[in-house]
Formats: sequence, structure tokens, C-alpha cells
Amino acid sequence: MLSYPLKIAVGGLVSLLGFAVALRSAPAAPVEGYRGIWFTLGQKSEYGDKYSGGLGTYTANHNPIAVYAAAVDKTFFVYGGSPAGERALLCLIGSYDHKTGRVSRPVLVHDKRPVDDPHDNPSVNLDPQGHIWVFVSGRANSRPGFLYRSTKPYDPAQFELVATKTITYPQPWQVAGKGFLHLFTKYTKGRELYWETSPDGRSWSETRKLAGFGGHYQTSGARDGKVASFFNYHPGGSVDKRTNLYYAQTTDFGATWTTADGTALALPLVEIKNPALVVDYAAQGRLVYTCDLNFDAAGNPILLYVLSRDFRPGPAGGEREWTVAHWRGGKWNFSTVATSDHNYDMGSLYVLKDEWLVIAPTDVGPQKWGTGGDMVLWASRDEGRTWTRRQQVTQGSEFNHSYARRPVNARDPFFAFWADGNPDTLSPSRLYFSDASGKNVFRLPYTFPAGAEWALPERVQR
Repeated sequence: MLSYPLKIAVGGLVSLLGFAVALRSAPAAPVEGYRGIWFTLGQKSEYGDKYSGGLGTYTANHNPIAVYAAAVDKTFFVYGGSPAGERALLCLIGSYDHKTGRVSRPVLVHDKRPVDDPHDNPSVNLDPQGHIWVFVSGRANSRPGFLYRSTKPYDPAQFELVATKTITYPQPWQVAGKGFLHLFTKYTKGRELYWETSPDGRSWSETRKLAGFGGHYQTSGARDGKVASFFNYHPGGSVDKRTNLYYAQTTDFGATWTTADGTALALPLVEIKNPALVVDYAAQGRLVYTCDLNFDAAGNPILLYVLSRDFRPGPAGGEREWTVAHWRGGKWNFSTVATSDHNYDMGSLYVLKDEWLVIAPTDVGPQKWGTGGDMVLWASRDEGRTWTRRQQVTQGSEFNHSYARRPVNARDPFFAFWADGNPDTLSPSRLYFSDASGKNVFRLPYTFPAGAEWALPERVQR
């Protein structure tokens, strides 16, 4: 195994907006194992940090971060890692072999040091030829983003740098027969939403604005040629006032965008009250935190998000309500899945043949009022109308678990993917996955066996 800077296939230095990255550098210590990044925003109040802890699978606005490839029966996944004991960001990739039950040694795609911020975490997707594309997020207008392509199909051992771009929160989706439709954020007048398209990942259209009125966070999804986004807005540009629920979709590779009922949208959206508005949560004094977007069997959108009444952690925000909005019968239908104690208790929504599942840290964890908690699996057998607690996924944990993520075409046992960490103080952060039952949980090797390229994950004892 080469030391990780030599895994990057492009030489020289890339410098953009004053930020330099060594794409080929002197040998350094190899990637020793799956070690997630620990981060604190530093915005603290009486009950702790606004968000902090193990954020290797952060944010909900980086999507997808894992993809199952049936051609090789492997799940490829990216995450924000860190050398043990350090506050630094490494953008890493691994793969899980469903035939052998083993996980590959992680490979460094991009070294973000001196950045230590998981807002720069990567996203991943595959093209029709099987090449793995990693979109490394930038931040604001001061840190660039990077596009990498694996030099061989279905092989994360080596990557080439394809482009350096101004992108934040990358969400690259593959549309069959068309190519990439990439949703992302630019810091123009606040956090504004854009998209671009590419037939091959190398030549890209001009960037076009989807929404820009105060600022937005979006979560997106894709199915059968449809790409959809739901997002909030930031009154006065303040992310601490994020509210309202908006939805937009395209079925023609971005040529036109509509609401769920097919009403055409005039873009960019520049008014708070516009046809994409689903719920005026501002009028209710409620904040909106996006989690996941999926589709029912008929291709209708399902939105998963968390409602709160205070941006600060602690009891002032009340019970955080895990809410599902489902477009059914020509209207939006709403239900509550569960409640939790933190705005950033992020989880994911799964649509199976005969039931829907939500895997999320809805139980209070060892660090009460902190980001995350213990993972729970919730189930609905009536298309989200009612929900029942199916399975306690983690329990007796040392640290809070957070940001349970859904791979594209998720397959057991790599069905949900997340990290742990202590939100109250700097700690190690381990990475986990579980199957669809929630009964089988595995921890990725924090330290790989010497010289090994593959290793068995550790089953977490219940």
C-alpha cells in the first residue's frame, strides 16, 4: 500500500483564491484506519455547542456519500476523516465487499489540511462506466471544491483531478442516458442554490440559479430520471432562523423545474412566497432542518426533516419533531415519526417493497443535549401515515452517534452509515454501518492490521 499522498494521480500544486493543496507530496504515514473527523462549531450556549462531535458523515447537504454498485457487489463510501488525535480534514473513500464481508483500507482522495471543517466533506457517485467520482466540497468563496475521477472503473485505489470549482454542499446525481445533474450551493447573496449538468463529468454547462432569497439549505434525491430538491430559507440571511419548506423537481435534466403537481416554476426563485412553498413554517415560529428525500413506489416525493422552535440546543427548542411530508393524492400529507432532543440529530428515510424505515439518533445518548444520540429504527407499513419503534440500533454507547446516511441502492448489511463522537469534548470518532433490521451493527476498523488491504469490520455487541 502506498502512503496516501502518492495515491493521488495528479502532480503539482493547485492554488485558488489563496488556498494551496499539495496534490503530490513527500511520503507520509499511511492511512491507518477508519477515523472520523471531530469538529466543534464553537457556537455554545447553556446546553452546549450548536453542533459538534463525530461528523465524518456530515452534512445532510452532502449527498450521496455512499453508492452500491451491483456490477461488482460493493458499496463505495466517502467520509471526512482525520489522523488520530488531530483536528484536520482528510477526504477519504472506502469500499465494502458484499461477497467477502470485508472492507478495504481507506484511500485518501484529497488532503484538506490545514482545513479542519467537515463542511468540506466529500460526496460520491458513479458514472455508467463504473468510474467513481468524488466531489470534494469547498466553503464559501475562500476554499475551492475539487472533482476527482477514479482512473479505473470500480477501483478507488487511484484518482485523477478533473476540475477545481467553486462549489459547496455538492449533490451530484446520475440521470440515465444524460449524465450528471449537480445541485450545489454558491455564496452569492448568502447561501444560494445552483445546478449544472454534464454528459461526462468533464465538460459542464453554465451554472444556473434555482433559488436565492436570503439563503437556503437543500437536500435532494433522484429516481428514474427525476431529480428533486427540498429546501428552507434563511430570513435576513441568518441560518439560525432557517424556516419554511419548499420543493422543486425536474424530469428533463434541468431544462424545466416544477412543483410536485407539475406547476412550472419561473427560475430563479426570488420571492419568499412562491409556488414551490409547501409549508409556511415561519408563520408558526418553527425552524426547519432538512434530512433526506426519497420517493414512493409511484415516484412521488417523500421529505424527512426536523422541526424545532429554537436554534440553540437544550429544552427551549422543545421536542424536536421528526416529520415526513409525502405527496399523495394530489396534496402534501404530513406525519410525525418520532421526537428527539437536538436540531442536528440527522437520519435517513428508506422505502422498501412493503414498508418505510427511518434510521436516526432519536434516543438520548450518553451526552445529553449534544448532537446525535443512540440510533433507533422506526417503521411504517402504511406509507408513512403511522410509525412504530421497531428496533434499538445502538445502546450502552460511549459516545453519541450522529448523521445516519442512506447509500444509493442500499444493500444489506451496508444499509446505514454513520459516525460517533463526544459532542462535549475532543474525542476519537469511529465509523459504523448496520443492516435493514437494525439488529446487526458493525464498526469499521479504527486501526487496520499491518500490511492488510482488506479487513473484517467488528460486530458491535448488543
